[in-house]
Amino acid sequence: MKYNNHIEPENCTSMDDIRAEIDNMDKDIIAILGKRFKYVEAAAKFKTSKTSVRAPERFKLMLEKRRDWAVKEGLSPDVIEKMYSDLVNHFIQQEMNRWQSLKEE
Repeated sequence: MKYNNHIEPENCTSMDDIRAEIDNMDKDIIAILGKRFKYVEAAAKFKTSKTSVRAPERFKLMLEKRRDWAVKEGLSPDVIEKMYSDLVNHFIQQEMNRWQSLKEE
């Protein structure tokens, strides 16, 4: 992933530089989340049941992996787990809606 940053953190000379770079990164993060959601929607056509949409074992393993990644990046694993839990639960509900609409077609 290529970030849209123009200035590395250690080269920022003002709060305006820092804020602009954070805004650039947040824009990239949101774009990536949008693409992630498209994959979630696409997955609905391969699911065979409500349980397969929810995939509780996969969900648990996914959160564990994100916790590991957070530690490697020096981030709080609890915060990252909460963030991903909220995000993925929302995406699961959207996928469930998509799955149900596909079943009705």
